[in-house]
Amino acid sequence: MIAPLKIGVAGLGTVGGGVLKLLDGHADLLAGRSGRRMIVTAVSARTRGRDRGVDLSGARWYEDATALAADPDVDVVVELIGGSEGVARELCETALSRGKHVVTANKALLALHGTGLARLAEENGVALAFEAAVAGGIPVIKGLREGLAANGIKEVHGILNGTCNYILTEMRETGREFGDVLAEAQKLGYAEADPSFDIDGVDAAHKLAILTSVAFGCAVDFESVHIEGIRHISALDIDYARELGYRIKLLGIARRYNGNVEQRVHPAMVPVDSPIASVDGVFNAVVADGDFVEKVTFVGRGAGAGPTASAVVADLVDVARGRISPAFGVPSDRLESVRAAPPEERRGAYYLRLMVVDRPGVIAEVAAALRDENVSMESFLQRGRAPGEAVPVVLTTHDTDEASMQRALESLSRLEAVLEAPRMIRIEQF
Repeated sequence: MIAPLKIGVAGLGTVGGGVLKLLDGHADLLAGRSGRRMIVTAVSARTRGRDRGVDLSGARWYEDATALAADPDVDVVVELIGGSEGVARELCETALSRGKHVVTANKALLALHGTGLARLAEENGVALAFEAAVAGGIPVIKGLREGLAANGIKEVHGILNGTCNYILTEMRETGREFGDVLAEAQKLGYAEADPSFDIDGVDAAHKLAILTSVAFGCAVDFESVHIEGIRHISALDIDYARELGYRIKLLGIARRYNGNVEQRVHPAMVPVDSPIASVDGVFNAVVADGDFVEKVTFVGRGAGAGPTASAVVADLVDVARGRISPAFGVPSDRLESVRAAPPEERRGAYYLRLMVVDRPGVIAEVAAALRDENVSMESFLQRGRAPGEAVPVVLTTHDTDEASMQRALESLSRLEAVLEAPRMIRIEQF
């Protein structure tokens, strides 16, 4: 058997502990599948004395994670520290520069610096692997990069954040409001104490930027991603979506058309009978649309110690076998620059909810504001009557361009009878 693959692990939190347990518990299985043993020779974490569930007495301990990258007895560095700058970035750059493979689950680092790290890996003849950075245990990176390599990918979209999917699922199933469900998700460990990255769409945007690069062979361009979160979604919107035959999901969507790339993360209404509508709770899903294979759907657990560790170790198996592929599917010098699609060119249908004073003539005012911006209504809902009081009015539109829709929203906001900012959700016919 070939000499063992010597691994240095930086970051021994939930995922790092899972990686150690998987490497230990499946040592024989992994040796059989990769043709060599995998041994952890060095580790680094903020807390040294904590029990990680495996024996680390044979591994060298580094207070300074970057120093681990200089250890001559480490072949591959597993970076599980997190964050787009600081120690995580320095560790990865140092390891790659010294000719060591890097396996990481760090989506923020890759979204902001992925192209440069891929170039550094190629210059030094080593692997930069990141299956765990997107959708946890779902093998979507390998699926796109290798499994669908024969296809031109037209579109990739999906549910990329389990926290948001859990919140929206619970709101739909229980009728509770966003704040109540978020608090429950935090108690259950599905949401962080500061959930901003998740509920404001940033986490999903990091992942989408990576998927876009792999799918379309373009440089990673996080700055071009349009980002909206789910804070404004109410139980009322969830209820109306059900009545109209939709479910609300936070989606990441990347499309290529007319030489441009559109990248956006936002809540969307999807038909209740579409495959992605049935993906609930903390599960993730990614749908790729290839020109020969058509639509392929990947579904599974998008986070957690087990699923993420599974993806990390799958990358280690590739490294052990000597499989070194360009990180984003093509060599870094052939990654195309992203030509971001102007948001105003997007066309689609929309859901609008208005809180208006229930009085004669209000609906005519709303219709006129839409008409003046060439926005055509497809359906209209108003429940009950409350003369002189606030009532919700909901409508959906036919396909229109986003610029017209934004102008219509501004006009509606100025109407005296509209009591709060209109709520708009895009409708996606997947």
